[in-house]
Amino acid sequence: MEALVPIIVEAVAGAIGGLAVSSALKQQALNSVMRVMLGVIGGVGGGTLLGSVLGGEAAGGGMIGDLLSQAVGGVAGGGILSGVVGAVLGGAKK
Repeated sequence: MEALVPIIVEAVAGAIGGLAVSSALKQQALNSVMRVMLGVIGGVGGGTLLGSVLGGEAAGGGMIGDLLSQAVGGVAGGGILSGVVGAVLGGAKK
């Protein structure tokens, strides 16, 4: 169960980040399902990447610090991936 918690946190944070960035950029190229899927993929990737860069326990705060770093990485990764894919698809339609 402890192995699933970080993945769930990253996925939810990524979905939130993907939806937020796509809405803020008013991207018409992506529908809601695609925004969430890209956010989840980017969130898991971003959270994992940030966790490996910070070194897990080196982030401080034990479990709370780990979850916070995974959430921040998830939001950032989901937002970045959704923004990039939306921009590429939006440019391709023009």
